[in-house]
Amino acid sequence: MKRLLLLLALPLLSACSSSQPLSAAASAEARRDIAQLLQTQTAAWNRGDIAGFMQGYWQNDSLVFIGKSGLTYGWQPTLTNYQRSYPNAAAMGQLDFSNLRIQPLSPNAAHVIGRWHLARPTQGDLQGHFLLVCRRIAGKWVVVADHSS
Repeated sequence: MKRLLLLLALPLLSACSSSQPLSAAASAEARRDIAQLLQTQTAAWNRGDIAGFMQGYWQNDSLVFIGKSGLTYGWQPTLTNYQRSYPNAAAMGQLDFSNLRIQPLSPNAAHVIGRWHLARPTQGDLQGHFLLVCRRIAGKWVVVADHSS
């Protein structure tokens, strides 16, 4: 586990060490942009659009998702897992993120800590916490690592 965390942290450490400190304005802009990313994902999820939700993730084989079933590498396998776990709108429920702490680390890296909740009246609610590693790639903030419990 420690080795995995170190592997996840290395890209962030290199991004942080190679950049100047963020100005207050740049930090505020990154927070706004990442909050918008999460709002866009929530809206897609709540309309039953898993593919739209996945647009917030890095479309790369190096994307990593860590959940109760273990590690998943890659955008397509992550999408496939979501589709299998949430086959219809009732299973998806309504997503809500709360207690968000968006922490920019450099102009191109940030992490987000928060709580997720799925309201599912017929199947029972689900909830947990998450840590996202976000990077700005080609001018767009995306989730490159997601550890949800």
